[in-house]
Amino acid sequence: MHINETRMNSPEAVVTHLQPDNWAKANRLHIAKIISEFTHELLLQPEWISDDGDWSQYRLHAPDAEQVTYFFFARLLSLNHWSIDADSIRKVSNSQELPLDSILFITEFRSQLNISTENLPAYLEEITSTLNGSAYMMSRPQLPMDQLLRSGYQTFEHAMTSGHPCFVANNGRIGFDANDYRQYAPEADQPIQLIWLAGHKSRTAYSAVDELPYQQLITDELGQEVLSLFNRKLTDNGLSPDDYFFIPVHPWQWFNKLAIICAPDLANQHLVCLGYSPDLFNAQQSIRTFYNLTHPEKHYTKTALSILNMGFVRGLTPYYMDSTPPITEWIRKYVGEDPYLKQNGFTLLCEVATVGYRNLYYEPFGKHVPYNKMLAGLWRESPAKVLQPGQQLMTMAALLHTDFHGNALLPALIAASGLSIHDWLDSYLRAYLTPLLHCFYEHDLVFMPHGENLILVLENHVPVKAIMKDITEEIGVFRMNTDIAEKGRRICVTVPEELRILSILTDVFDCFFRFLSNILVTKCDYREEDFWRRVAGCVYAYQDDQPQHAAKFEQYDMFAPEFILSCLNRLQLRNNRQMVDLADPAGSLQLAGMLQNPIAPFKRTVSVPAEMANTVSQ
Repeated sequence: MHINETRMNSPEAVVTHLQPDNWAKANRLHIAKIISEFTHELLLQPEWISDDGDWSQYRLHAPDAEQVTYFFFARLLSLNHWSIDADSIRKVSNSQELPLDSILFITEFRSQLNISTENLPAYLEEITSTLNGSAYMMSRPQLPMDQLLRSGYQTFEHAMTSGHPCFVANNGRIGFDANDYRQYAPEADQPIQLIWLAGHKSRTAYSAVDELPYQQLITDELGQEVLSLFNRKLTDNGLSPDDYFFIPVHPWQWFNKLAIICAPDLANQHLVCLGYSPDLFNAQQSIRTFYNLTHPEKHYTKTALSILNMGFVRGLTPYYMDSTPPITEWIRKYVGEDPYLKQNGFTLLCEVATVGYRNLYYEPFGKHVPYNKMLAGLWRESPAKVLQPGQQLMTMAALLHTDFHGNALLPALIAASGLSIHDWLDSYLRAYLTPLLHCFYEHDLVFMPHGENLILVLENHVPVKAIMKDITEEIGVFRMNTDIAEKGRRICVTVPEELRILSILTDVFDCFFRFLSNILVTKCDYREEDFWRRVAGCVYAYQDDQPQHAAKFEQYDMFAPEFILSCLNRLQLRNNRQMVDLADPAGSLQLAGMLQNPIAPFKRTVSVPAEMANTVSQ
């Protein structure tokens, strides 16, 4: 029996983590996040009661629950970030204190969240699943920070506990049953084997970069022995291996979707199930991407997975597969070979090969129907090949990691490095922010640079380089670039001029630095203004290095006094099955209010103290 076929026979075993203490703590931490993020997005308006040093007490009256009021302490930081003391949250009704309940909280503030009656039950299911995941992670042993910071790449990947920092419902995985969760969720950290199908070439397309023809890729990934075995399964059925391309499949996808929905194709041998390959894989934070544990030097493998998670059904469309390698070729040439980026050490994990199967029964309903995104695969370069002696890989999401005892990894990393917080941050910002600025100003190109999409290369616990992944799906080019092959021009997007800079100010400042700064303030007693001063200094260091872009620096001003607030939770509340129209991402934005730019006070044209001016100019 393969490891993926092992099921937990005891119905009690899948709920052992659901203990009163864990559940209460999960709800308390989650309500702190709800209040913080929904207030940040101007959906909630807490009322100030009193000040107590750096902290203030607030209350929230629930409009959809009679006599229910929440009380809590918070400190308000830059970018309208509400740093909330989770232990201080109290729920009171008629002078009686009530237990905290995230699911009830959503219904109590439903009218302020503007969620439809139709969408509310499914959203509550995602909230419940998120809480369930938190309780599960609380039930598992957690490495102390001094051990975690010395760990390997996959240990970091599977130690993360909080998911996307902005989204409240960030761990839905709707479609997994209780056994599936313990087998396939990244935090379960269970090795799995992939299933392989053979897709007839009349319905299956393979596409790759020039140096990676199909036979080489599939031999490298499967090995000659397994390849021969799979070929023999075809010939034993009177079929020719030359008529088929092999497709990697997530086990859940096979047993829950493909074995049934593709029954006609299987019966007519347009598809043939070949079984498991022997290599062991780990699911990554992105859940449908796998890291090869048996052979780390082999490619990441990304598969279709038709579960609902954080605003999308996580399928993989065959119609984009043939455009992925041409996009990769362009990025490698024009971005990967950029001298400034190479000097910086910025590295792209390229998506070098794809395979996709078309289901002809569902094609008439359109390319974006979930049924047409059920069977495709993608191979991405492995970060293991980038690693040099004395270096360590770490998901950038780990910089925001705080365990359930309140211990944060970031202070431990900085302390272990022996550097000052100033110097550590300068190295990190050069590795991460500088290449993003260069891609924007030099190439009119933006990534989706959230923590899970970045891998940091550390030396002595200091970030020295950044590795970007997911570079063909979550990317945008702000001009029609004729250097990109025509089939790859889907990445050329139309975005209003005034919104383009949000790719840095929102995606980096608001969606990552806001949380990083909070940890520095609350765990390191580091002044918030000092953090944003380092960010300003990094921006100016880049501008001084690249004076030829002076006009663009003025046109897309990183130091603008304010910028529009782009709200992620509002997207999910509006449509939790497809937050964004991928054909028109800018048109899908939910914009509300303005944020004060935290680096605007350090603009060189502003008169600042000499010490501050010297720091900014470094």
